[in-house]
Amino acid sequence: MRIQKTEGIILKRRNIGEADRLLTVFTKESGKIQIKAVGVRKITSRRSSHIELLNHVAFTLHTGKAAPILTEATTLENYTFIKNDLRRVGLAYHICEIIDALCAQDQEHRSVFFLLQNILHDISEEGNVVQKIYDFEIDLLHHLGFYPKSEMNKNFNPSYFIEGLLERKLKARPLLHKFY
Repeated sequence: MRIQKTEGIILKRRNIGEADRLLTVFTKESGKIQIKAVGVRKITSRRSSHIELLNHVAFTLHTGKAAPILTEATTLENYTFIKNDLRRVGLAYHICEIIDALCAQDQEHRSVFFLLQNILHDISEEGNVVQKIYDFEIDLLHHLGFYPKSEMNKNFNPSYFIEGLLERKLKARPLLHKFY
């Protein structure tokens, strides 16, 4: 058993038991990992506000044989502008769903971490967000080795390509067309 410090962006969370939560976090060092946050659903928990979806958080974890256990959490960036706009939340969930589905567990992808961080900053700003999402999907496919950029043409639809890879429909994609 040892203590590990890392930082990551929370992609997904699931309640387990009465007061615990299982987090899916994309980190710089380890890629996508599962973290068990014990007691964070209690009213007295100091960590609960730090482990909200889309937060960029510095973690201290206790690692052992099972899933790492969260001992401390500090928010580095909470992307408030995204969370205050329903359209931007839909785009961010789309991004998180894609990364969660395409990235393997416990495999380092520093370039993907920085892509995720950059796209969340881009979604936070004004401008053509749909084009930025399209560019992100292409860059993600390239970084993960699913499709070379040299073979892409202007008619390439990365969302359909990703759905073909996953052999299922993306849950957040139909919402995107309602907002943009």
